[in-house]
Amino acid sequence: MSTTLRLGIAGLGTVGSGVIKIVQQNAALLTARSGCTIEVAAVSARSRGKDRGVDLSAYDWEDDPTKLAQRDDVDVYVELMGGEDGPAKASVEAALAAGKHVVTANKALLAHHGHALATAAEENNLNLRFEAAVAGGIPVIKALTEGLAGNNITRIMGVMNGTCNYILTRMENAGLPYDEVFEEANQLGFLEADPNLDVGGIDAAHKLVLLSSIAYGTQVDFPAAELQGIGEISIDDIRAASDMGYRIKLLGLSQMTENGLEQTMQPCLVPYNSPLGQLEGGTNMIVIEGDSVGQIVLRGAGAGEGPTASAVMGDVMDIARGITLPVFGTPAAQLVDTPAARSQAPSAYYIRTSLRDAPGVLANIARALGDANVSIDRLRQQNHDGDSAPVLIVTHPCKPSDVEAAIEGIKATGDATSEPIALKIVEV
Repeated sequence: MSTTLRLGIAGLGTVGSGVIKIVQQNAALLTARSGCTIEVAAVSARSRGKDRGVDLSAYDWEDDPTKLAQRDDVDVYVELMGGEDGPAKASVEAALAAGKHVVTANKALLAHHGHALATAAEENNLNLRFEAAVAGGIPVIKALTEGLAGNNITRIMGVMNGTCNYILTRMENAGLPYDEVFEEANQLGFLEADPNLDVGGIDAAHKLVLLSSIAYGTQVDFPAAELQGIGEISIDDIRAASDMGYRIKLLGLSQMTENGLEQTMQPCLVPYNSPLGQLEGGTNMIVIEGDSVGQIVLRGAGAGEGPTASAVMGDVMDIARGITLPVFGTPAAQLVDTPAARSQAPSAYYIRTSLRDAPGVLANIARALGDANVSIDRLRQQNHDGDSAPVLIVTHPCKPSDVEAAIEGIKATGDATSEPIALKIVEV
């Protein structure tokens, strides 16, 4: 490789500007650690005139990111625009076709097209690196592909969306309802342009399926992930969880079973004093379990200019050092197309609904649960609200399919005055 590594950066938002700051401010450090000079050759963004807090005058400008990706003076195309299709996909494909290494922070692109892009990169002996796509500044991709490469990974779980964690912890700490904290997060700029990407669990699930591919040697399969967002979580749920010694987290979980690959992203109750339960604000945490290493916990900033730009530069530095690895740790041609599986492992559940305030209603609900093989551990009827009574139920461990049947049974009684919700209780 040349003694100079030239970057073409597409997308000059928070992360792109952060990358340029690192290149400008830490130039000597980057050279000492990589053995070559790292420079920015050209950039691309939607607006030339915007003040981004960095000096761009030394760099060529390309209005079309695909042309940037194909420039002769670009060795590494850094894609920081986002989006699963459109200019991001077209420019990354163009860069790989032109023999350029690619570094991206785009989890949506890889969650939907990762296998095809990995195949294209590896066929040309190119790097496609994406540390910044998962958990911000936490080097979880490197941990899985390198440090834990000798392990049979048995389970991955974690909090992978800082916005959802901010909303849930803010609701609890301030005693505020979901809608109010959602609007606060939006005003602070924490939410994606499409907020459902965050609160619907989609963004976090994009990250989970990428980790699953590395961990289990499987093809990325986003459509198979089971998703449940946080929009139905009320302040009463958070208070009830706290009373029982739990906190509610949007929790990702993946594991390989004899039936296939389980991948879920859903709100769960976790013990208050557990590492996941103690997680505050926008912080992310990934828990990895391997047959040799046991359990390790990675915790850090899940987003933001500095942490995410740091992850981008970690990938750039590996390329500068001449390191080439399979995109998902295992060669793309060997990644297995594994069937999706639904978990049937028993777990306790928290169920919340409101019931008609009438004789025999609780007996009807208990019968519906019993008919679904769901046993009640605790039941609490809260203060009446007119003709309805909020009811909280904690079950003994039972199968997810039985809980689903129980929820349908509750609704079939005609006694529920609100849509029942069920949250898994995960002991970690």
